[in-house]
Amino acid sequence: MDDAMAARRPLARISPPIAVAALALVLPLAGCGGAPLDTYDLYAARPAATRALGGRLRIAEPVASLDLDSDRILVRTEAHQMAVLAGAKWPDRLTSVVQMRVAQSFQNAGLTREVSTNPAAAADYQLDLDIRRFDLDVAASRVEIDIAAKLVAAKGGVIAADIFTAEAPVASTAPTTVVAAMNDALASVMKRIVAFVAARL
Repeated sequence: MDDAMAARRPLARISPPIAVAALALVLPLAGCGGAPLDTYDLYAARPAATRALGGRLRIAEPVASLDLDSDRILVRTEAHQMAVLAGAKWPDRLTSVVQMRVAQSFQNAGLTREVSTNPAAAADYQLDLDIRRFDLDVAASRVEIDIAAKLVAAKGGVIAADIFTAEAPVASTAPTTVVAAMNDALASVMKRIVAFVAARL
């Protein structure tokens, strides 16, 4: 979904308290033009140290819908209406940023030698990720993250699969507040993904 489509979404059905927040997010999109965007980053988690994995692990770049696979921060203004957070962006496409932060989380758990993001690197296993949700829900005043993980053997066959979700409250729609909450939620998800893989390899 492009910014122009997001800006044209009707807001008539939003209750007054939500409408104020949603309008603040959506209306600037129509007139911002080439205005510079502030860049906000996500950070790796620091899981507990774990034993060495029983093989080399490749972390594939996650898949995501087109609206998520971009450098803009998504905002859910209603159940089926999306916009982007005005004046803010990720340093790269969200899928690329999450891939790097997941890999760094494994490294922080002491698994530097076993883990790679290089698609050409030899690997015994691959971790496939599907970012199903990564947004600010204005009506619920919280961020929500939903990532499906699948551990696959290089020789073929799914070893295990699970879905990891997390949410964190937000007090305002200020980008610093939203991104801080997203970092908290993502850290929880990444720690559980590291534990999920370590328990099976």
